[in-house]
Amino acid sequence: MKIKTHFVCNECGSVSPKWMGRCSDCGSWNSFTEEVIESKKSSAALADIGDPVRAQRLSDVELSEEHRSTTNNSELDRVLGGGIVDGSLILVGGEPGIGKSTLLLQMADSLARQGKRVLYVSGEESKHQIKMRANRLGVEGEGVLLLSETTFEKIYQTIRQENPDILILDSIQTMSTMNLSAAPGSVSQVREVTSQLTKIAKGYGIATFIVGHVTKSGSLAGPKVLEHMVDTVLYFEGDGSNLYRILRAVKNRFGSTNEVGLFSMSGRGLQIVSNPSELFLSHSQTNESGTVVFVSIEGTRPLLVEIQSLVSPTNFAAPRRMALGVDYNKLVLTVAILEKKRGLFMQNQDIYVNAVGGITLNEPALTLPMMVSIGSSYFNQPIPRDMVFFGEVGLLGEVRSVPQVEQRLAEAKRQGYKRAMIPGKTSFTLEGMEILGVRNVHDVFHQLNLGRKSK
Repeated sequence: MKIKTHFVCNECGSVSPKWMGRCSDCGSWNSFTEEVIESKKSSAALADIGDPVRAQRLSDVELSEEHRSTTNNSELDRVLGGGIVDGSLILVGGEPGIGKSTLLLQMADSLARQGKRVLYVSGEESKHQIKMRANRLGVEGEGVLLLSETTFEKIYQTIRQENPDILILDSIQTMSTMNLSAAPGSVSQVREVTSQLTKIAKGYGIATFIVGHVTKSGSLAGPKVLEHMVDTVLYFEGDGSNLYRILRAVKNRFGSTNEVGLFSMSGRGLQIVSNPSELFLSHSQTNESGTVVFVSIEGTRPLLVEIQSLVSPTNFAAPRRMALGVDYNKLVLTVAILEKKRGLFMQNQDIYVNAVGGITLNEPALTLPMMVSIGSSYFNQPIPRDMVFFGEVGLLGEVRSVPQVEQRLAEAKRQGYKRAMIPGKTSFTLEGMEILGVRNVHDVFHQLNLGRKSK
């Protein structure tokens, strides 16, 4: 009998009957691997599945409070929505060496100290390597069980024998099941192992953490379907050369999404950052043009982030537009509004915008501080250092309102800022802070005197 095979893209999961050098869906090169098409049961067997399961009215479903286990790590608990929910499946993604295994090992030790049974399964490191890292981090691991294995069936036997409260698998790309002939890390293996882990987590009530690697494009290795199969997706952000790490929740069925946890990497592992806003503010003593302070909302937390812009003449026909930590499309949109509504000629200017500290910002309230920053650099006029900005600028040049104004202003005052520019004719008052409301782009430039030569 001839074995039937097909080719699957390891980046996006696209299937092709023949090998292709470049994936037509995601555009990645040399990402197709050959896999055997596994035989499936005939649909005729559906007649023998037994009696149907009775459905239940939604109004008759009894709701109970989910039990959460705290990790004694305030930043991790915040991102998880208040703690670890029993039976939840949590995916932790990030680039190699960014701190995924370090965080989970520290978490495992903290949970074991509370009397939890923790099973740490590693498919990439031996027990001796994990022990060496634990000694370096000061982790005793008295109640942490170690297993170095990649075959899922053997891992399942250990789970049934030890009956842990918390299960950690590092990483999902190294695990494989004997039911499939595909190589470990392939799309079919990742999908099948994750499916089995879901049944274990829900059936036994075991909170399960899965480590997933990130590809060159920044997405989790393996198919995107992996993110849909789990309850929570946590992403580690940051540069390996930078001491700071950002843990972001992009999906959470048991809490708020877009929450962030902030850590600093030290010789003793990941440490909590006590004052997050200081992370994203430069501490330059000079008042330079092109820099403003933006009050962002990440989940439920207000953060002060410095936005820096550099507008420089270019000798090329097509000027450059570069955005670091901010959305490129927002940058292009902001420049177009400045050209249309304020008459600024920027077709011969390179424009660079950067969010200090390595954070990625996506909320609409970023457009007003970005516009002020670009205008400040264009006219070479510094913005007052004691002033913060937030607001959304529409295509017509109007400054639109944004949510959670009170929380943003309170955080700015706590950090020592005296003035704030916010959308619209505001009725907000805050003792010790001057609040300026603006309705459109012209109000912004008028109140800041941008473009006017001082006498």
